[in-house]
Amino acid sequence: MCGFTGFIGETANTEAVLANMMNRIIHRGPDSSGEFIEGEAALGFRRLSIIGLETGGQPFYSENNNLVAMANGEIYNFIELRRELKSKGHVFNTDSDCEVILHGYEEYGEAIVSKLRGMFAFVIWDRNNKKLVAGRDMFGIKPLYYGKMNDTFFFGSEIKSFLPHPNFQKEFNQDALLPYLSFQYSVLEETFFKGIFKLPAAHYLVYEKGEARLQKYWAPDFQPKNRKLEQLVNEIDDTIQESILSHRISDVKVGSFLSSGVDSSYVASVLKPDKTFTVGFSDQNFSEIDNAKMLSAELEIQNKHAILDPDACFTQFEAIQYQMDEPHADPSIVPLYFLAELAKKDVTVILSGEGADEMFGGYEAYDMTSLMKKYRKLPGFVRTPAGRLASKLPDMRGKQFLMHAGLPVEEWFIGQANIFREAEAKYLVKEPYRHGPSVREIVAPYYEQVKDQDDLTKKQFLDMNLWLVGDILLKADKMSMAHSLEVRVPFLDKKVMAIAEQVPAKYRINKTETKHAMRLAARKALPEASAARKKIGFPVPIRNWIREERFYRQIKAYFTNADAASFFNVEEILSLLNEHYEGKANNGRKIWTIFTFLVWYNRYFHLEEQAVAYDEPVLVGAMN
Repeated sequence: MCGFTGFIGETANTEAVLANMMNRIIHRGPDSSGEFIEGEAALGFRRLSIIGLETGGQPFYSENNNLVAMANGEIYNFIELRRELKSKGHVFNTDSDCEVILHGYEEYGEAIVSKLRGMFAFVIWDRNNKKLVAGRDMFGIKPLYYGKMNDTFFFGSEIKSFLPHPNFQKEFNQDALLPYLSFQYSVLEETFFKGIFKLPAAHYLVYEKGEARLQKYWAPDFQPKNRKLEQLVNEIDDTIQESILSHRISDVKVGSFLSSGVDSSYVASVLKPDKTFTVGFSDQNFSEIDNAKMLSAELEIQNKHAILDPDACFTQFEAIQYQMDEPHADPSIVPLYFLAELAKKDVTVILSGEGADEMFGGYEAYDMTSLMKKYRKLPGFVRTPAGRLASKLPDMRGKQFLMHAGLPVEEWFIGQANIFREAEAKYLVKEPYRHGPSVREIVAPYYEQVKDQDDLTKKQFLDMNLWLVGDILLKADKMSMAHSLEVRVPFLDKKVMAIAEQVPAKYRINKTETKHAMRLAARKALPEASAARKKIGFPVPIRNWIREERFYRQIKAYFTNADAASFFNVEEILSLLNEHYEGKANNGRKIWTIFTFLVWYNRYFHLEEQAVAYDEPVLVGAMN
């Protein structure tokens, strides 16, 4: 696991500029560094040694030295690819699994991306043709950003690495704020930094003659097959177990995150690492430690755990938002940051359970209540008008029921978070920030791709393209790499995806449980209590914190500063805060989303300006 950064474009003091860019991501690779500088091209690499400890340095070079490459990630089929490429005459210079990307590109061109099994982001510079090729794995596990400013093309694992470059023009993207308030994360391809983009999952990019073109190479394709449940369950179990074992390949210590849910429990039970890691809060119903300890004891594995201190969470929150690059209001990033810190004390690689819900149908939002199922038997001409009317009403009892049961899924489901209704968000922000893409414009292209599928598949498809990439995987990458820890996600594997695509809807969700077929597979390795346990996510007691005087005052200070006044209707956001503090409403998630943005903006657009040009960033809190 590593990080890289670089640029194409004439620059004075290239060596010093690249060095400072690399310093911004030293947490991604504290073990060693490497760079390539020639003419207009500058590529910088930071390494966290995982495989090939002595000889796995980067950049990589082709046999004729015409191609230079850097890669972040792990390739789990590298042994067979290496054997195949060697048989075709390719010579490998390192023991790194990622070197197969370079020689695979020599042999197959851009088609190499479809042959890779793993998580990756890479760039390849063609010295003769002055062409850059960049690619990202099919699920978007590893991040990759790019953009062109002042005749300089930037690329890298984190946006913060671009900041020291003299041609980088830092400008706030006004269109990003409005959709963020609904989705709670940066949902557009263009980031909160104007002109800087995320390379989408399952895409590669070619930059040549000053122009960039993107190409998609894969998309989820749910095509259920009529198979016996027992046969399907056995194949799911075999495939997941093989993936977990493939993901344990490492020359350093490997552990496992463990919550109370079936996904991480399944991983831990198959992996059987020496140690599992769990964190929680002292608030009632906000800890999964007891369940994690119980399963670890049954598996005869040591569970290391910690109760988190709310004061420490607030102290480190600015550092957390700095690491995320863009504002990210999923409350679970806070415990995840400390969980990674805890795990790093003992291991360098962690396996985790992300992705199973999106692939196998695990979220409660994918299901309907029994009452909703009965209501949907009414004629559409009754349900649809009621749903449309409800969608225009303020938040009230029964509103969600009428919308979800009466309207097409395309008109209300935007993923696992829907913090502010669009009309409410527009009312809260000042006029310049009301013109970003609408929610409908964002989700419509994905729904169009699955317009003939059932509602469950539509929801899963949307989540795999938006929620999974923009929320779940991004926070896993950034919070782990903040502590130089590699997180691997064995459910998000091309072989597991191939079997998940075959599962009929009735075996994804049935009358008694979500993720039914996968839970049956997990029961082969887990005690019944663990396999059947409902998902509770990563619970964070933010609604309780905001009602405590000391935290209320911290948030209020942000809500009343000059930044808040420039972006928001201050009276309205203060009303949300005070209603919650006084116990009149539960506005916790809304308050947290606004607070997160203001903390992030202060960090990147005020504190950053106080840093010395081309020097170390202003660091807040203890970061590795």
